[in-house]
Amino acid sequence: MAAGARLEAMRRRVRLSRVAVWTVIAAGPMALCVAVASTPTTVAAAPAAKPTAVRTASAADPGGYAQVFVGAWLRSSADDATTAQARLAQSLAPDVELPDPVSDAQSAPESVTTVRSAQRGVGAWAVTVAAQYADGWVRYYTVPVAADSAGSSFTVTGAPGVVAGPARAEVPKSVYVVTVPEGGLSSAVGEFLAAYLTGAGEVDRYLAPGVNLTAVSPTPYKVVAVEQVSAVEDAAAVATAAADGAAVHVLARVGARDAGGRWPLAYELTLKSRSGRWEVAALECGSARDGGVH
Repeated sequence: MAAGARLEAMRRRVRLSRVAVWTVIAAGPMALCVAVASTPTTVAAAPAAKPTAVRTASAADPGGYAQVFVGAWLRSSADDATTAQARLAQSLAPDVELPDPVSDAQSAPESVTTVRSAQRGVGAWAVTVAAQYADGWVRYYTVPVAADSAGSSFTVTGAPGVVAGPARAEVPKSVYVVTVPEGGLSSAVGEFLAAYLTGAGEVDRYLAPGVNLTAVSPTPYKVVAVEQVSAVEDAAAVATAAADGAAVHVLARVGARDAGGRWPLAYELTLKSRSGRWEVAALECGSARDGGVH
């Protein structure tokens, strides 16, 4: 009897242990769900984006504004502030006094041109303007101009001042030092320029593959004569045909004639050799000096 009681007690403990194990197993996922559901959700804030640098356009050059003002100011008179030129000058520079020329003063300038604009500070400019008269006389004026931050509005802030003209710049030595003799290269240059300036023939026939140039229109000249051809490369002076792909840079001085007379002109060209002939690869702009071709 005692042994039977002990055996029954052991069986009850085994059953209870099994129930406890299954309870834990069953409760495990539920407990996990509860834990997840009860855990506060934390959302990490995205780092603030760095401000994008915005480039603002630099203030517009007030050279044209100063040019219009000087032209109107020089054509004005304090004796008659109601003229169109006087009103224009006063609208551009409200605080600037009008000139007071005598009755037999020099006539108004034929042209007024901006020579230089220099920014002196935020919204402050100094513009140099040249006034040219019929007799070839030129007088230079410097004009103070204020501009807004957007460069969309200007005001002349003071009377013009007469200044000395700009000094003559030293001219660098030309790189076109090789004389090109009469031959295939000089002929190609002359024929191209004749077609380009007089319409004598098609320009395309003188161009290298892939190069697009159109003749000047309307045709400005009747006759174009090549007077001198100089080159950068020594190969341009060789009489024999150059190898395919060889390139030379030349300066051609020509005399162009129309009904009004003869006009001395100059052209910088790049030519390349192909199949025993020279073809124009580029019509250069600017002057090539100090070894640089632009």
